[in-house]
Amino acid sequence: MARNFAERIKALKHEPHTTLEALRGSQEPWNFPQCDPGTRIAVQDELYNWIENGDANHPKKMKWVTGPAGVGKTSVMGSLTERCKLKGFPVATFFFSSTGPIDRRTKTTFVTTIAYQLSHHRQELNDAITAAIEDDPAVRKKSLRAQMQTLILASLLKARGTASESASLRGVIIVDGLDECEAEPNDGSTRGARALVRKKEEDQLEILQVLHEAALSAHFPFRIIVASRPERVFREFFNPPRPTVFFAPSLDLNEHFNADADIALYLQFHLACIGLVCGLPWPPPGAIDILVKHSSGQFVYAATIIRFLRAHPQQDLLNAILRMHTTSTYNPFEELDSMYKHILISLPDPPLSVRWIQCISQLNSLFADSLSAVEINLLMQTNPAINEAEISLGDLHSLVRVPPSKDQPTTAYAFYFPSLLEFLKDPVRCGDLEFSVAWALGTAGSQVPYSDHAVKILFELPLSEAQAVGRYIAGSKDLPPPASNVDWPFTPNAPAGTIAGRRVDFGVAHYCVAQDQPPGGFPS
Repeated sequence: MARNFAERIKALKHEPHTTLEALRGSQEPWNFPQCDPGTRIAVQDELYNWIENGDANHPKKMKWVTGPAGVGKTSVMGSLTERCKLKGFPVATFFFSSTGPIDRRTKTTFVTTIAYQLSHHRQELNDAITAAIEDDPAVRKKSLRAQMQTLILASLLKARGTASESASLRGVIIVDGLDECEAEPNDGSTRGARALVRKKEEDQLEILQVLHEAALSAHFPFRIIVASRPERVFREFFNPPRPTVFFAPSLDLNEHFNADADIALYLQFHLACIGLVCGLPWPPPGAIDILVKHSSGQFVYAATIIRFLRAHPQQDLLNAILRMHTTSTYNPFEELDSMYKHILISLPDPPLSVRWIQCISQLNSLFADSLSAVEINLLMQTNPAINEAEISLGDLHSLVRVPPSKDQPTTAYAFYFPSLLEFLKDPVRCGDLEFSVAWALGTAGSQVPYSDHAVKILFELPLSEAQAVGRYIAGSKDLPPPASNVDWPFTPNAPAGTIAGRRVDFGVAHYCVAQDQPPGGFPS
């Protein structure tokens, strides 16, 4: 008689193949976050309704839940898991974490962990999965696709043949934080020139493909929710160039739900609790509104502030937070800073991306109506042969709101976190990521055609603003001194590196940086 699946795992414990820490509600000392009572109810209701009933117009089994860093995806997935369990709806989960143990950071035990949890929901499925392991003990070392086929799909088919007609199996698989899945380390079996270093995006895509193939199987009864930041691999997978009907409509927590009211409720409750314990009149008047504005819809900001104030309940520190300042002793934004650094240093070219962030911020601050993404791209582009905007911002969708290509002529870039800009201005907080405009100045020349609207904006600016714009354009583009016949609207003997002139010539806008005085000096 086949042994119980759990007993089989114990028999193989010398080489474990399931991650108990990734089991929601397991006995391991790992607590997944959940939403505060009374918050994020609307999004939980929508997701649970899809799990239970699906979409009438899109009867698909796989759904993407996304949003920028810190919007609260993991808490929503944790609360959704608890709701499924309380209602008796079968659920299997895997919560990836870049700060967790190796088995929660890589794909190694992903399928076996899901199989372990599914085996607990039906005896005939438990028997089928147990038999599959006994028939092929080495299955845990095979590819994810082979594991999915052997442990789950084949077992489901076998269990379906033995189950009664009334015992239909339903359920949901929730995968959270897939963007935090790291590349599986090389085991050393392949060395030298043949050793290929995998990228984390390849392992993330493999998991997506395995889940998708399972969802397309006629005898796969589970719905699948994948929660991740909107990184490139996920955008391309769930939004392919040619539209398909393979997926249920994705859900962007930042775009589809305004979290301000929930964040205000969260802050009101926790500040009042801290004040009650410490004898402080919290929250002070106006504080909630300021903190909600600083949060910009991202729960991570509010949660970071509350954790800090719970450890350091001081009025002067709350005042510094309201001004978005650090102090000589404390940095209330340390957790946020760590998140920013983690995202930025993982980019292909961190200095280039930081330069774009700073210049977008500075250029937009000069106009009542922000420049469109296309206009920013034209101002910032240094090499017309490459898509510098995609290189710089393509992996920054979790921090920067990048409009879809079709909307870029009319829509501006925006930042999810105002504190990101404060972080980059502070060399103590951002360290090597500190940005300086002067760092980018040079002497090479370039001419880039601008849109008529961009030209009109540039050449109708007051001179003081034109000088500021030109300085930041120079921060990403090296421009030569102009020819002697150019109109010079600035004062003579302008210092090197300042904007010396501007004109339109054959539809090309020139902003000229005076690196040295032109022959004969500046015209008076």
